[in-house]
Amino acid sequence: MTPTPPESSDLDALVTELNAGATERPRRDDHLARLQAWLEEVVDRGASDLLLVAGAPPSIRVDGAVGPMNEGPLGGEEIADVVVPALPPHARRAYRETGIADASYRTTFGRFRINLHRERGRPAATLRRLPAAVPRLASLGLPSSVESLTRLSRGLVLVGGATGSGKTTTMAALLHEINLREARHIVTIEDPIEYEHAHGRSVIEQVEIGIDAPDFPTALRAALRQAPDVIMVGEMRDPETMRIALAAGETGHLVFSSVHTTDLATTVARVADSFPPERQNTIRQELAMALSAVLVQTLLPKTGGGRVPAAELLMVGYGARQHVRKNALQHLHQEVTITRKHGSFTLEESLVELIRQGVVDRKEALTRAGHPEELERLLA
Repeated sequence: MTPTPPESSDLDALVTELNAGATERPRRDDHLARLQAWLEEVVDRGASDLLLVAGAPPSIRVDGAVGPMNEGPLGGEEIADVVVPALPPHARRAYRETGIADASYRTTFGRFRINLHRERGRPAATLRRLPAAVPRLASLGLPSSVESLTRLSRGLVLVGGATGSGKTTTMAALLHEINLREARHIVTIEDPIEYEHAHGRSVIEQVEIGIDAPDFPTALRAALRQAPDVIMVGEMRDPETMRIALAAGETGHLVFSSVHTTDLATTVARVADSFPPERQNTIRQELAMALSAVLVQTLLPKTGGGRVPAAELLMVGYGARQHVRKNALQHLHQEVTITRKHGSFTLEESLVELIRQGVVDRKEALTRAGHPEELERLLA
């Protein structure tokens, strides 16, 4: 049969659609070129972040300090126009549906983590530069006993710290040490993947939320069916992820995960407090059994430029488990001293070492200490 020719109105619509697509492609390329020019400047200036906020010029963070680039203030829709084309399809859908999207973006000069969100009803974005290689643990400047975390056989390891304190970098470095030394099966679950690991003595699978799995609970359940020895959950955002991670730590897996907190007590409390009140006591019992260690870190400015981490580590023993069960978390600090022979150390001990090395200013260290009087005593 001879196909029926389309009506002229249909042809007009088709021509309009094709013309719109042809116009959209160059516009999208222009937006991406602008974004890439900003990101190239981030790399050239050794910055860690690109900040795009309506009413302010594009800004970058260098050694913790934020400063403007040589451009005028941005509009909200202008920010969306530049960033949305860099997002993969799942992140674009998430932004349309929720106003928030997380994704990674690869360029010829590096990878970046994108967080596109809204503030005061307008689009805004933060793009963080992702290192090309996983660092060795010794290069981070953390106390040497942090390496003991890589020798644990099972349990949950919580890594606490504020946003931008280096939690993800520390976890990646810990996994890298295991990968280089031991023949194990490692699974990472992230949103998005920040450090790309190569197989060493271990086999490593890296699951990205939105691309490989729809959410953390689904990805974690699937991981447990893959016979892993070590699991890294980029962030425990919801009670269901926490519940599965606790069960995994209690049943023979070594699980690393991060929490946005600032000290030992709040890091442990965050897990139980995420559940309804009627379940919190049960969760504390499970947490007391599963928890193997808690590492909390913060980044301080170095005297010669750059930043360096200070940290506190609790290797969990019988006493700490009893405090977790009874919700007497104020006593965890004293457990650090009691378990020092197992690798534990206080934030103040970490700060003292940095001061004595001439890496950190004494006044700056005192502002970061959880127990300034203890720091003063150690420095006396």
